[in-house]
Amino acid sequence: MLPSEQEMETRLWEYIDGMALPEEAAVIEKLIASQREWSVKYNALLSIHTDLSKHLELEAPSLRFTKNVMEEVARLHIAPAASSYINKKIIFGIGAFFITLISGFVIYAIAQVNWSSGTTVTGEFDWTKIDFTGLFNNQFVNIFMMLNTVLGLMLLDRYLHFRQKKWKKQP
Repeated sequence: MLPSEQEMETRLWEYIDGMALPEEAAVIEKLIASQREWSVKYNALLSIHTDLSKHLELEAPSLRFTKNVMEEVARLHIAPAASSYINKKIIFGIGAFFITLISGFVIYAIAQVNWSSGTTVTGEFDWTKIDFTGLFNNQFVNIFMMLNTVLGLMLLDRYLHFRQKKWKKQP
């Protein structure tokens, strides 16, 4: 039974492209050598393949292609996703886990306190006896304080920008 024209062409293209299995390639070589129809079709497809590889160049997109695409996206005002991709129940579950974990640590710490110690606390504490100079003289503490100050100012800026944006939207 002879294969159809389309089957023959498909098998020959696989052979030309080097995609055929070794056993199938051997069978196709025998068919090309023994049958005139296969030989004629093989030579025609091989000439097309060589012409395409020699004369066809891939065209590069224009230099403004990316910019044109982005301008078109901005012009169409593509709407954001309608629903959240993160399930709220998962977030609440993670939050509940951490709250439970922290509560467990606090309860465990309170349970480990020796409530029957022999000293009595009068409630008065002399704050003048604490030396804070060693605490705030450290370079890491200074960097930490500067970082917190910058982050606080950034947070304030975002908050004020949000309020200004909200204020401008109101008629």
